[in-house]
Amino acid sequence: MCWCGWKGDGGLEVLYPFVGGVDVHKRQVTVTVRVPDASGGRREVTRKFRTFYRDLLRMARWLLSEQQVTHVAMESTGVYWWPVWTALREIGGQDVVVEVVNAAHVKAVPGRKTDVKDAQWLARLMEVGLLRGSFLPPERVRMLRDWTRYLTKLVQEAAREKQRLLKVLEAGGIKLDSVASDSFGVSGRVMLKALADGQRDPVALAQLARGVLRNKIDDLRLALEGRFTDHHGQMVAVHLERIEHLEDMIVKVQRDKIGRLADQAPAGVAGPFQAQIELLTSIPGIGERVATAVIGEIGTDMTRFPSAKHLAAWAGLAPGNNESAGRRRRAGHRKGNPHLAGLLQNAAFTTAKTATRVGARYHRLHRRFGGKKNKAAAKKAAFATAHTLIKIIWSVLSTGRPYQDLGADFYTRRVDTETRKRNLIASLEALTGQKITFVDPDPDPDDTGPDTDPQPDTDAVTDPARERAAA
Repeated sequence: MCWCGWKGDGGLEVLYPFVGGVDVHKRQVTVTVRVPDASGGRREVTRKFRTFYRDLLRMARWLLSEQQVTHVAMESTGVYWWPVWTALREIGGQDVVVEVVNAAHVKAVPGRKTDVKDAQWLARLMEVGLLRGSFLPPERVRMLRDWTRYLTKLVQEAAREKQRLLKVLEAGGIKLDSVASDSFGVSGRVMLKALADGQRDPVALAQLARGVLRNKIDDLRLALEGRFTDHHGQMVAVHLERIEHLEDMIVKVQRDKIGRLADQAPAGVAGPFQAQIELLTSIPGIGERVATAVIGEIGTDMTRFPSAKHLAAWAGLAPGNNESAGRRRRAGHRKGNPHLAGLLQNAAFTTAKTATRVGARYHRLHRRFGGKKNKAAAKKAAFATAHTLIKIIWSVLSTGRPYQDLGADFYTRRVDTETRKRNLIASLEALTGQKITFVDPDPDPDDTGPDTDPQPDTDAVTDPARERAAA
């Protein structure tokens, strides 16, 4: 039987006759089924299920086995859609199409929002083919993504704990961070542990410095002299213990769970992606940890993204559009993957320290947006540079070839010298109101060539007033 002639409620052609829409919440899911009825029309049934996994399996059997549904749509509601998706896959396998859609793309008519109507609306959009599923990476990529995101949280938490410890030092009058470039380096750790153990003599504490920090002994004595009490020492001890625990966790996750690139036989979840990680580390500003996290977010198969622009838009690194009646209005950037966008914006700041084409682009944009003293300009330049990085990542993963940098002079060597000279002369003439011409440099006074009558330099700049006076 052909269903091509059927029309949905809005008059659109029904592409998928057996569809279901699932409105997902933490404690219950609302499921609407739209299937053909005996009269040639459309039958709609709605049921609710609890979100215990046994109930979700029962929901999947009713949906797929009893109602013969072939296409299911659900919103990507936090983490609550994962067990629903897993139950549908467990019962239906790969034959059933399960589309996880962006909630912002399926907004119904305002003023009529209920769980039932949300499920009905999803089913109606699905049957006419108006929904586009979100990107769901393979299982191995999702495992890598979970570990890399957790590693990022550990690094951020360690940084916050260090800030808390520095606030305790400030409260006790200790200015270690004003002298030492790294308060948590080898010398800093020894001094902090001595403070926690009860040492208060600034001279004895300063003598604990090692390496180049010993050149600042006098400043260290001043910085370590304060009103540091036993209460402050107890808090420093607790913060140090917490920092060391987090650093141990970071090493354990990176080495044992994810796997290091330098290992001869990496046993972590990043093992199958070592070739792609090595390719990404050829890009300026992207090291091993960032490359691993990028693979965990987007995977290695770039056929899911038709072009680099599609990947940039999905990551939230593309500019927004707001145009009406031929007028373009100011629009912020698109919403996307905040984890990937944050990683690449941090990488953009790293590229600014490199003599590469990407680093030159950052500085070029930084000047255009307001200069070095403008913090907002730095953020805008980092965002635009991250957009460049994500496009390079797409190209590297698509072609399987490492990145070949075009050089820090990429933007300057493309400028034609004669064109730039003419533009500068025109600007100077407009500024001064005078005609600018070039003259040859003065001849060498030591030149002993034949004495000839010098001809007047017709290219020299003349002063009309002086000529009239001489006449």
